[in-house]
Amino acid sequence: MCHFIEGKNVTLGVTGGIAAYKSIELLRLLTKAGARVRVIMTENACWFVGPGTFQALSGQPVCTSVFEEGDAAIRHIDWAQSTDLAVIAPATANCIGKLAGGIADDALSTYMLAVTAPVVVCPAMNTNMYQHPSVQRNLEILRGYGNILVDPDAGQLACGTVGPGRLPEPEFIMEKIAAVMAPDDFAGRTILVTAGPTREAIDPVRFISNPSSGKMGFAIARAARQRGATVILVSGPVDLPDPVDVAVHRVTSAQEMHDCVLQLFGDADIVIKTAAVSDYRPSSPAEHKIKKSAAKMTLEVEKTRDILAEIGQQKGKRLVIGFAAETRDLKNNATQKLKAKNLDLIVGNLIGAAGSGFAGDTNRVTFFYPDGMAEPMEVMTKDKAAHCLLDRIAALKTTVP
Repeated sequence: MCHFIEGKNVTLGVTGGIAAYKSIELLRLLTKAGARVRVIMTENACWFVGPGTFQALSGQPVCTSVFEEGDAAIRHIDWAQSTDLAVIAPATANCIGKLAGGIADDALSTYMLAVTAPVVVCPAMNTNMYQHPSVQRNLEILRGYGNILVDPDAGQLACGTVGPGRLPEPEFIMEKIAAVMAPDDFAGRTILVTAGPTREAIDPVRFISNPSSGKMGFAIARAARQRGATVILVSGPVDLPDPVDVAVHRVTSAQEMHDCVLQLFGDADIVIKTAAVSDYRPSSPAEHKIKKSAAKMTLEVEKTRDILAEIGQQKGKRLVIGFAAETRDLKNNATQKLKAKNLDLIVGNLIGAAGSGFAGDTNRVTFFYPDGMAEPMEVMTKDKAAHCLLDRIAALKTTVP
């Protein structure tokens, strides 16, 4: 996720729609990302999900009425002044109408009039209601106010209608929230990222490959999009969903990745190559499955095209960043690769070290620079490592036209 959410005060508004159950998962994701979340529920929302559920997950009292006992009468004002982000998910037609018209007749609508932080609104309702001209007008009014709207998904809704109106999955909403909270320091830039392994066929059922999961490259693609970049992701065969708002190109072999990357290279300002591309491929893949017969078999292989070296030689004023996964002598191997392939930065990590490796969710990287400086980092999630890398690239990208 986005480490810019960590430590932030987020207010989650929940209104009275069947999609309110998804707000529970959204709250869980926000707290997992390190946010301090406070929940305001409308009276109708309490018919779908009890306030106790949100209180248990957030560890904070849930506000349901302006007229509760104690300090509840001013709680919504205090929350509005201290929040870093307000999210309403789901937002019903009634709630959207109130926000557009400046009506403040309950805790949530009163709170929203006092908020000065960014606001994310996630409409969810019956398709006919969503498409009604008055609702569409109100949504345009909210856009005019500067609110960020997350368009609903289309499909069969709980009411039986088919069309737009379904609340997107919480993971999708989290990506939109991350984009709001992250700096917009790569706006106007196109970043090309490669990820995952390649597979080189031995015969129709066997191949040469490696354990790369693609997680690091996908994390970089998500982080770059969150920070405003136009992102192109070229991925080998991995079991990961496409990042939100990223153009994804799926390939299999090293040659396919070479051709795709070289075709897209001209559109990029920055290239970040995390893919673990096979260095060798079978010279003559068998047309049919090789049957087990002899005790030994010799496999003749040939070198694949060196994508990173070709890009490094053709980069011009672009920034090109590589990755070096090593089992020993990290500094020497990484710096040699940095120089040989004309890179602006290389990210090295030791395979097999604690917290570092192909399939895990964490990584321990060292940034190596052309001037010989090395910057080792602690073990961190791959999402956080992606943002740390982008922070370093942001300091370098002034050289990009």
